[in-house]
Amino acid sequence: MDAPQPLAYLMPDFLESTEARPIRIIAEYLEPLRRFRQHHVQDTVVFFGSARVQSRERAARRLDRVLAHARQDGTTPSEAELARLRKAVTWSRFYEDARELARLLTAWTQTLNAPYRRFVVCSGGGPGIMEAANRGAAEAGGKTVGLNIRLPFEQGPNPYISDGLHFEFHYFFMRKFWFAYLAKALVVFPGGFGTLDELFEILTLAQTQKLSKKLDVLLYGRDYWNQVLNLQTMVDWGAIDEQDLGLMHYADTPEEAFDVLRTQLMERHFKPAWPQEELAPGIAKTRG
Repeated sequence: MDAPQPLAYLMPDFLESTEARPIRIIAEYLEPLRRFRQHHVQDTVVFFGSARVQSRERAARRLDRVLAHARQDGTTPSEAELARLRKAVTWSRFYEDARELARLLTAWTQTLNAPYRRFVVCSGGGPGIMEAANRGAAEAGGKTVGLNIRLPFEQGPNPYISDGLHFEFHYFFMRKFWFAYLAKALVVFPGGFGTLDELFEILTLAQTQKLSKKLDVLLYGRDYWNQVLNLQTMVDWGAIDEQDLGLMHYADTPEEAFDVLRTQLMERHFKPAWPQEELAPGIAKTRG
């Protein structure tokens, strides 16, 4: 007698096939939805920035190690190598600032009188600024989310993401959906192509009013962003309106950034008692 035919949704070969792609896409919506409900996460503040930024301790240790080996061997490191290592120490400021901002934000959110977890720190789940944000939130004793993307050549998730709130995505667009869907604010630290991709996608959604709520964008580090972005040129050429520049705020210290975020979040997004119809659809729907 032939073995019983397995149910279709229990067949790995089918679920990984081209035909089952719609099921996999839906799964990357429904499975995170279920866990956000379980953890009572109402909304988030998303941190973006370079994955290459290191903590001050780690960057300084790498520089000291190279200098110590050079002294032992009687050699001199190349100017290019020294410049790169010293720049890493300088850049580590942004790691420590992201860590402190996430700590301040999380400590504040825990004082709010709300039935659900509000303004939870969320990152892409990897190293650099992402790790710093999750780390600061964890050090404040709060929940923190990591939306990681499964890539063959990337590092795994950082260790500071809260249990149950580490998500792995196959599809970039589903990961982007969850960044935008729950976010009430976006904090963008210095970064590269990936950071700019996320920044301009959110700005485009805000500009075209495709977001159901007002989402604040905070660019951290004026010196960096003033060199990388000259958005006034877009206004001068007529590519964007002058008012579009108002979609962004700037800050240079964790305290300044926290004051901006707290003010905007309280004015636009916080009510002590939330009517059911104002809750994010499908997220804080139940308190079970």
